[in-house]
Amino acid sequence: MPPGTAGPPYDQFLAAAEAVARARPEVDLEAAREVYREAAILLHDGLALDGLDAHDTGVVVAALCADLAAADPGAAVRARSRAASVDPGDLHDPEAVAAACLMAASVLQL
Repeated sequence: MPPGTAGPPYDQFLAAAEAVARARPEVDLEAAREVYREAAILLHDGLALDGLDAHDTGVVVAALCADLAAADPGAAVRARSRAASVDPGDLHDPEAVAAACLMAASVLQL
């Protein structure tokens, strides 16, 4: 993924950055975009989501977008990993989703 571009599902990170900046007036939009863009690049380059199907990838990306705005993103992502195993909902491969969340936390150094 070349810098400055983001295809699906990573394009969700840009939308998340904009939502965070709208919801929190103290957050600079450009800074939020940069943080979320960097997260998308790291996840892509780190292969954190490889092996997930399109559905589960979308779920993980949406969750990460939300978790990165949490007070403690690392704790939020690790809790998300545990939840995938305990209550998989409509996940296609809950174990792979749980592992991908932990891989994402590692790649993002959370």
